Amino acid sequence: MKLLNIEVITPSRTAYNNKAVSITVPGAQGSFQVLFNHAPILSALDIGKVKIEEEDGKKLDFAAGGGTVEVLNNKVLLLVESFETKEEIDIKRAELAKERAQKRLKRESDEENIDMMRAEFALKRSINRLKISR
Repeated sequence: MKLLNIEVITPSRTAYNNKAVSITVPGAQGSFQVLFNHAPILSALDIGKVKIEEEDGKKLDFAAGGGTVEVLNNKVLLLVESFETKEEIDIKRAELAKERAQKRLKRESDEENIDMMRAEFALKRSINRLKISR
């Protein structure tokens, strides 16, 4: 069986390093799948679900926090802000983060200098984590 070498690196750890049949990532222009002998590509990744199908047919879902993906010579390298399995997600923390982000986005006052883009990303990350955890 022809396999990809997949490595996922976050700022704090190597989150995944294994061979797999395929990987599906949330590209900035939409989700795409990488199989053996995929053309070279360098792309931005959005916050979303990463799906990996391993050699034994096992399918894994991860919550990814955005970053980049490089595909070259059957090696896939993801550099991402975060990368979590369903079991690693702290549901209570994700729910609290979602509530905080929603409150920040509802405020219309600039008195607190809320970074709206940061709040939008926090909301998107928390929703993604909650989706993956369920």
